[in-house]
Amino acid sequence: MKKNVLITGTSTGVGFESAILFAKNGYKVYATMRNLKKAVALQKAIEDDQLDIEILPLDVSQIDSINTTVSTIIAKDGKIDVLVNNAGAGFAKTTEQATEAEIRWVTEVNYHGVVFCTQAVLPYMRKQKQGQIISVTSVGGLVGQPFNELYCGAKFAVEGFMEALATYVSDAFNIKISCVEPGGISTAFMSSAIEKTAVDGQFATGEYQSIFEKYMAGNQKRANQSKEQVYQTGLEVAEVILDVAKNENPPLRIRTSQWAENFCQLKTKADPDGSKLVAQIRESFL
Repeated sequence: MKKNVLITGTSTGVGFESAILFAKNGYKVYATMRNLKKAVALQKAIEDDQLDIEILPLDVSQIDSINTTVSTIIAKDGKIDVLVNNAGAGFAKTTEQATEAEIRWVTEVNYHGVVFCTQAVLPYMRKQKQGQIISVTSVGGLVGQPFNELYCGAKFAVEGFMEALATYVSDAFNIKISCVEPGGISTAFMSSAIEKTAVDGQFATGEYQSIFEKYMAGNQKRANQSKEQVYQTGLEVAEVILDVAKNENPPLRIRTSQWAENFCQLKTKADPDGSKLVAQIRESFL
């Protein structure tokens, strides 16, 4: 029997590439997105390659939407083998200049969505005594970066949530937990992050402006250093996600490139995949 996988945020980028890649590797894919009008490219790929992908609506910021989609999949297949929490959005703006609505939005999309999607699938995975939850986080979930404090805060939260969950559901219910941590990704995600940086049509202003200009110049310089593989394609990240899904003993956390590995080294050197810490916590508490 095919394993089925629920992937969030599949209209573009990593989610789009993951949906196609999982289907080509024998999975039944439930590809979800907030706006089904953005499904045109994925629908064409499905038709061109006769892929076993079903597109469903799912807005990770709406609990009813999450629960409805999960219930639909269970009614059709009776199980969810893999959840890929991929939906997210970049955000680069000073804390002072961000509005309350923006702060709530970046937290909902990048953190609360992961929690509520995970909450929705856990009862079914627990009952079937197997499952896998893979969350696409970021090097920004390990290392804080200028003008990204709100985004990084949300991704740090995802990392803590997944790490804590792994300490007890993996052994008790055979539910495997992993965080996939890309560096820069050359997809629509980056464009979205830049759009969310504008303040009334302008970038960071006042005393922050000169610092922000240095930050943007550094981003452009890194983007031009392709030999260092700073920015990966969505497909390259999707390949790492698939490898994690196929792994019988997947890591708690994995970086998707050598650049990302080097960037996080001070945080990860003692325990690169997170397994030592999880084992220590289990021994201490359970």
